[in-house]
This record gives sequence, C-alpha cells and structure tokens, in this order.
Amino acid sequence: MVKVGRPRKHDESTRAALRAAAERLVTEGGPSAFSVRAVADEVGVSTRAVYSLFGSKEGLLVDALAQGAFEFLADNIGDLVETDDPIADLVAVGAVFRALVLEHPALYRIAFQRILPGLRAGPEVAAARGRAFAALQARIQRLAAAGLLGHTSLTDATIAFNAMLEGLANAELRGTTLSILPTGDEERAWRDALTTVVLGFAAA
Repeated sequence: MVKVGRPRKHDESTRAALRAAAERLVTEGGPSAFSVRAVADEVGVSTRAVYSLFGSKEGLLVDALAQGAFEFLADNIGDLVETDDPIADLVAVGAVFRALVLEHPALYRIAFQRILPGLRAGPEVAAARGRAFAALQARIQRLAAAGLLGHTSLTDATIAFNAMLEGLANAELRGTTLSILPTGDEERAWRDALTTVVLGFAAA
C-alpha cells in the first residue's frame, strides 16, 4: 500500500496572493491599514495561513514588501540588454528604479524610506538587497573598465549614483518637484540627472 503524504494546504500561489494583498493594503491605506487579519481576509484564508507561510506579521511585511522591492530591482536590472555604450546602459537603470516607484510605491517606501521603524530585515532580504546592489555595481564596473570613472572609486561612484536614484524617486513620490515639468518630461528629467552624475565621475 502506497502511503500518500498530506497535501500542502498553503502553496506558492497562496504566498503570492498574500504578498500582493499586503502590498495593496499598504499602498492604499499606509502601514496602519496593515494587519495579519486584514491580509488574510483579502485573500480569503485564515490567519494561520499567514503565520504558516511567513512566521509573523513582521515576516510578511519584510517578505512581501522589502524583499519584493530588491527582487524587482535585481531581476529587472539583470534583464536589461547590454550595449556597447556603458554610460547609456547605466543610465537605463533609472528606468527600472522609476518603474519600482510608480508601479510598487509601497515596496519602495518600506525598503528605502523605512516607513516602518524597527522592522528588521532577515537574511532573505539581505540576500535580495545584495543581488540588487551587485547588479547596479556591475554596470558601474563597466564604466571603470572603459576608463570613464576618472579618479572616482567604484564604491564612491556606486554610492553617488544610488543617491541620485533615491533622490529622484523621493521627488517623484512627493509629486511636487517633478510635477513642475511638462507632462511626460519626468522620464527625461531622470535620464538627464543620471547622465550628469555619470559624466561627472570622469571630470572629478
């Protein structure tokens, strides 16, 4: 007689649905709208499902939002096509970062603006963040290989470029700074600002 194991009650589709529900709640109502009960009710499962898959409320927040932000960046930067122009290829990272801000503002706010004080990132988030950072740094490394960093170190260039990414993202989320531009010019503003930073590396 073949012994059949107990089927998994909560699978990856449930995990994905809970992550999406958590993101919707924070996007629409802010952190105060988030609770394990609210997320479970959104998906139509028990709170036990949430604890089974994520361990805790904090685990769901970190996995659903912070980790998701870094996974989005790592995956989409990695998917960018490389050309023979390392400057244009690095500036193209801005489009990925902007897509995160526009399409998943809750993910960005949790991961970069730390709107949930005291939330501690676990090893999975650290790994996803490391992948995103490595994907960005690989593009900046191509500038170094082409002699386009001047006397700027790889580390300093990465920090400066990332700071501009976050500054543009924060300005876009506030809806004030970039809103003074003609409609549709925001993407150009991102490209121009990032290009200025990159060209400044060699001139420094």
